Amino acid sequence: MRQTEQSQKAFEKAKEYFPGGVNSPVRAFRSVGSTPPFIDHAKGAYLYDIDGNQYIDYVLSWGPMILGHAQDKVIEAVTKTAVKGTSFGAPSPLETRLAELIQKRVPSMEEMRMVNSGTEATMSAIRLARGVTGREKFVKFKGCYHGHSDSFLVNAGSGVATFELEDSPGVPKDLIKQTLSVEYNNLQAVQDVFKRYPDEIAAVIIEPIAGNMGMVPAQPEFIQGIRKLTEEHGALFIFDEVMTGFRCDYDSAQGLYGVVPDLTTLGKVVGGGLPAAVFGGKRQYMKHIAPDGSIYQAGTLSGNPLAMAAGIATLEQLTREDYEYMNALAKKLVAGIDQAAAKYQVPIQTTCRGTMWGYFFNDQPVNNFEQSKASDQQYFAHVYRELLEEGIYLAPSQFETGFMSTAHTEQDIEATIQAFDRVFAKLTEQGIVYGK
Repeated sequence: MRQTEQSQKAFEKAKEYFPGGVNSPVRAFRSVGSTPPFIDHAKGAYLYDIDGNQYIDYVLSWGPMILGHAQDKVIEAVTKTAVKGTSFGAPSPLETRLAELIQKRVPSMEEMRMVNSGTEATMSAIRLARGVTGREKFVKFKGCYHGHSDSFLVNAGSGVATFELEDSPGVPKDLIKQTLSVEYNNLQAVQDVFKRYPDEIAAVIIEPIAGNMGMVPAQPEFIQGIRKLTEEHGALFIFDEVMTGFRCDYDSAQGLYGVVPDLTTLGKVVGGGLPAAVFGGKRQYMKHIAPDGSIYQAGTLSGNPLAMAAGIATLEQLTREDYEYMNALAKKLVAGIDQAAAKYQVPIQTTCRGTMWGYFFNDQPVNNFEQSKASDQQYFAHVYRELLEEGIYLAPSQFETGFMSTAHTEQDIEATIQAFDRVFAKLTEQGIVYGK
């Protein structure tokens, strides 16, 4: 039995200072009816909580730790940089080096601007799109999460979906009117919205592999159709690759799909586990950002040397072979989960793209937010709690995604598959089944 006494005490103490006891909503574990483990340290593919429990970690700080936790070369780079200073508020060669690495693998980012979070990157990209087009409306997709900026909280995924907050209080109604939210993987819906507002849409923003309604990849023809529509109507196409950038594939999602967006946002992996993000794209649009242009964006800690050093150390190490290795592990894992679920007649839909993977307890395919919400979240919570007891650390919500790292091993995958098998067997024996 997993020990939780110290984590429970820490959680009660945290509630005195933070809403829900946490600094990001899903970490509260409310949707799975559990107490969050409070982490003491991490190394490689493993987390260790303050009660002394070890977990195989597939959350990986929600994606960034693609080389595993406390990776030696990343720690060395950050340590060497910290000795020189933790923040300059002035240009550093580290910023340019990271930009070179980014552009080499995402050539559509002809120019870019370093920022501190995914929310800041997507917010800035939308401001830029509105500024260069002179239009105010933009299209997003139900269940996609682009950070917590006001306009993006309309029909959003991630924690917004987990806590069933379809629209967050505090978002001005006038902003909601400018946000056109349509169904994911439904090209006709996008065509219809352009017919209704042919000259008013500044941009379409999409998670090319949605990771915040659970993992739902965009269909290739859907992505290609949006690219064509935006070109026809003079709107910008924005790839939100905060999650997928350097995560799903060596060349990111736009490399997988073979589609060139106008603007791209990056985060998570690009900072090597430290707070960093980027927005950028075609030079003809980025030249409008101050000081070259009149669209203002700034940040005190943008290009922070510690984050730049961690990002450089991460991207310099990753090879195409690493992605092949992680992809093979992800495929083996979901195949094993499928087999275990079938053994106990548990309806499940699994998927993986590169190093990202996910699952839904659903007897029908999941291609959009409504289908995701139709999954059995109560059964998910039962499975989640039992897997945590087994030492498997997954995102505590049906509306999130699993990740693989280079630090995971074949043994980790086998242990995880066996844990799923034992959990399905235990729940079946207890009469806890899908749909009830």
